[in-house]
Amino acid sequence: MKVLKAIILSKIFCATFTAWALAQGIKVLIYYINYHKIDFRRLVGSGGMPSSHSAFVSCLATTIGLETSWNSPVFLLALGMALIIMSDAAGVRRAAGQQAKILNLIMEDLYQSRPIPPQRLKELLGHTPVQVLVGAVIGVAIAILFYRVIF
Repeated sequence: MKVLKAIILSKIFCATFTAWALAQGIKVLIYYINYHKIDFRRLVGSGGMPSSHSAFVSCLATTIGLETSWNSPVFLLALGMALIIMSDAAGVRRAAGQQAKILNLIMEDLYQSRPIPPQRLKELLGHTPVQVLVGAVIGVAIAILFYRVIF
């Protein structure tokens, strides 16, 4: 129980969780602006603007850098993992989402001609580079806010 309490009360956890939650909340707000209805599934869904993965890992790396030092092995590990995760979000996962979209179109065409059960694939998997960048900016900003203003 002490370990869980220590984690939850740590600056790194608080800042990182806040960055993730803010990015997810912004997704709900953007959906509301575009469609005039609230979709709370956006709070836990993947894809969309901004990237909460990027917000999370960039905030984590930044807080670790602020806590330990910019040349510590732990910061360099966090930075490397953040870069891999953000690259994956804008690369592999985005490509998989585009493939799902094309496969869904193919299934619709086939369904029109033959009785095939319409089972849609999830298309919103990855992020555009802008979504990743905005998520990263949110993460760094929250880290700096927590370390320079709040704590």
